[in-house]
Amino acid sequence: MTRGRMTPIEIEKIFRDEAGRALATLIRLVGDFDLAEDALQDAFATALERWPAADPPSNPRAWLVNVGRNKAIDRIRRSITFRGKQTELTHELLLNASASGEAADMMAPTTTCCG
Repeated sequence: MTRGRMTPIEIEKIFRDEAGRALATLIRLVGDFDLAEDALQDAFATALERWPAADPPSNPRAWLVNVGRNKAIDRIRRSITFRGKQTELTHELLLNASASGEAADMMAPTTTCCG
């Protein structure tokens, strides 16, 4: 492979050649197949954005694994933040509802459909 800008076809070849090993490495690093697969997809999307406009990395698989690991960490952080905000919002809604006497009315659909 020559140094310089990469075409989408060259990036596709790297995908075919390196995806399996990069995915296996990401699964080992993050411990979750689905998360590793999503992170690798994100890494390849980033490669498609960056590699045609700049010199490609000297070791594309290492680059993909590193970017994929960072994408997985970002997904985990977003998930943790979302769960925390969801819990806070639920708590606040229940407090506001109980203050106005609506707590029983708000919980009735939950117990009806989920109980």
